[in-house]
Amino acid sequence: MSEHLRYAEGGEVHLDFHGATNTTIDFIISRYGVEAMDAIFRRVGKDVYRSIHDDLVAGDTGQLVRHWRHFFTRENCDYDIDVGADEIVLTVRHCTAWHHVAKLVGTPSPHFCDQTSRTNEALAEGSPYAIDTEITGPGSCRQVIRRRA
Repeated sequence: MSEHLRYAEGGEVHLDFHGATNTTIDFIISRYGVEAMDAIFRRVGKDVYRSIHDDLVAGDTGQLVRHWRHFFTRENCDYDIDVGADEIVLTVRHCTAWHHVAKLVGTPSPHFCDQTSRTNEALAEGSPYAIDTEITGPGSCRQVIRRRA
């Protein structure tokens, strides 16, 4: 499967991107509804991250794990990834993106973390895996990849 990360940029981290994303989420939902926003996030999972999606469909979780490590490390998140025989668990104790948006706007959109949940669902669609995303607190979550029964 793919050894190359499609998105692996380096250089300065621009956390304000997450602020713009937060504002965009609220704008789209206010104009077009949650269903439209969910459809956009699904497209992100299947089209923007096509190589990760294709690897998952082929039964390979490696690129997604490398993607998580790259971006969570790059943004200085407090996280860990446990790769076990039956599941892969990403635990994010401090999401730098969520906390940066909170500093910018006070309270992030109630749909801010939907980008993770809906994108993960789309990444796993048609694959032998399910990716469950549990929001465990403000700016924290647990994402679990398991083989479907």
